[in-house]
Amino acid sequence: MAVYTQLSDADLAALLSEYDLGPATACKGIAEGVENSNYLLRTPAGQFILTIFEKRVREEDLPFFMQIMARLAERGVAAPQPIATKAGALFTHTKQKAAAIISFLEGVSPRSPDIGHCAAIGEVLAQMHVALEGFPLQRANALSLDGWENLIAPRLAQAEYLRPGLAKLIERDVSETRAAWPLDLPRGPIHADLFPDNALFLGDRLTGVIDFYFACTDFLTYDLAVCLNAWCFATPREFDYARGAAMIAAYETIRPLSETEREALPTLCRGAALRFFATRLADWGDTPAGALVKPKDPLEYADKLAFHRNAKSADAYGA
Repeated sequence: MAVYTQLSDADLAALLSEYDLGPATACKGIAEGVENSNYLLRTPAGQFILTIFEKRVREEDLPFFMQIMARLAERGVAAPQPIATKAGALFTHTKQKAAAIISFLEGVSPRSPDIGHCAAIGEVLAQMHVALEGFPLQRANALSLDGWENLIAPRLAQAEYLRPGLAKLIERDVSETRAAWPLDLPRGPIHADLFPDNALFLGDRLTGVIDFYFACTDFLTYDLAVCLNAWCFATPREFDYARGAAMIAAYETIRPLSETEREALPTLCRGAALRFFATRLADWGDTPAGALVKPKDPLEYADKLAFHRNAKSADAYGA
């Protein structure tokens, strides 16, 4: 989350006139993240998140994102509920950009995830996958194999600048991952970006999963691979086996993995690391100078790739 688009009082009043929420009593920009402009909004109806969509989010994808959140919330999964306008739409426009208001969820993102956090994420991830079975909409994963290569290829010189010798390693990662990528695993809607800053806890209790704006249709196990990367490294080069085992075990209490999914897990984890290396490398050079945000370090995922290159089976991740 970040603030790229500033709203005047008149902009905000015009936006809220489309809703039955009353006037704003407070509206404060949220600085974390890199993708969209986000505000913490208060009205007489309660507390909400106002998002203005920037950069990679296409307006034609918004029905997919919004309906996923609505379905999860309706089925008891800890996800935000999109707020409908007076006309029944789940998003609107301000300053020539799409915008949406969603319910506010209490909780704090964990700074240092532990085994309990990882187990909770494994469980809610499986709950989401089950709740979204039969979801009628589809959205291709724009940040799968071709997407990584399109971001990485023109920036190899930048990767080499960040760490001498890195460009050649990344080229090998892309080639080997493409060659090993599975073709036929269970598919469905996935979150695709469930990092610690997209999960909320009160104590040990998970209270929310947020930021569904990378959600897409892809292998369900790829979603698990993203979470293993995001939650289960003690340091960028040291995978925490206990955290990984807790996450996978909790996931399997609700949705057991097939043997084919287990066999594909090392490749999917390597691919997920490439995806986040690619977007961080792009953001490193492309984030506007005036944005209230610091781009994340792509070298974190360069280091995680060093672990994945040597992971020969799902056992390396605790499966």
